[in-house]
Amino acid sequence: MKPKVFIDGKEGTTGLQIYERLGSREDIELLLISEEKRKDTEERRKFLNEADIVFLCLPDAAAKEAVELIENDRTRVIDASTAHRTAPGWTYGFPELDREQRGKIASSRRVANPGCHATGFIAAVAPLLRSGVISADAPLSCFSLTGFSGGGKKMIAQYGEEDRDPALDSPRIYGTALMHKHLPEMTAVTGLTCAPVFCPIVADYYSGMQTVTPLPAGILAEGMTAERIHGILSDWYAGEKLVKVAPFTGGINDYLASNAFSGTNGLEIFVGGSGDSAFVASRFDNLGKGASGAAVQNMNIMLGLDETAGL
Repeated sequence: MKPKVFIDGKEGTTGLQIYERLGSREDIELLLISEEKRKDTEERRKFLNEADIVFLCLPDAAAKEAVELIENDRTRVIDASTAHRTAPGWTYGFPELDREQRGKIASSRRVANPGCHATGFIAAVAPLLRSGVISADAPLSCFSLTGFSGGGKKMIAQYGEEDRDPALDSPRIYGTALMHKHLPEMTAVTGLTCAPVFCPIVADYYSGMQTVTPLPAGILAEGMTAERIHGILSDWYAGEKLVKVAPFTGGINDYLASNAFSGTNGLEIFVGGSGDSAFVASRFDNLGKGASGAAVQNMNIMLGLDETAGL
């Protein structure tokens, strides 16, 4: 019997992207709620309890409500909201985090899909902290450039207007209070003892993301260089299908386009620098490995299917 899958919130950007990845698959049964009842609590309750796997593509409060509507111990949940990413009892859905994470996801009933900015930061920083390249109390900073699709339907519409605000023509820093909603998971999942100074930037292109973390000499372990950092990350992700480390070039005449991985489900880590200072950059699609692609990857792991099926 095929596993039954339900997307609660299919109409949003993330939900639609998940549906596009699952709609033609023959190894699952996709449950579809009628348009007129998609906000009906009792109808949602029925679908939530009928499914083997549920994707929650909802605002935080609605995601918490949806979990409470599940009345059995069989339905398993992948939550794409921020609500449960550091919550007790939830497994963080980044399979490449370490050698044990896939097993934790495979056996979990509750998986929190990572945030897009957080994915890029954690992919680069977690291995460095665990390998002793940086310490848990390292004063890190990070900036992340994203396409406007990450802002959802409202922002997508704003960028598509003919008489739009001229400010949209240039990259725009946001989250200037340094309290971005991804910071708790960026701190907790990496193992840092203090949050990084994080500046997200939205620019005039649809999708793709580049998350950059500087590594100045003062925070690196003695004798550490960009080339050695590259080797450590290459060994960490050796054999991974969706996370790769770009060849080391020394950073001479390199241009790194933030939309280079738009439309893909993979993530590439680039290490640049010279001497005893370096930086790490993660490039991926904010809608792919940063959201819907990661959610489908987690579903595949939870169901014991080919991890990259549909990707």
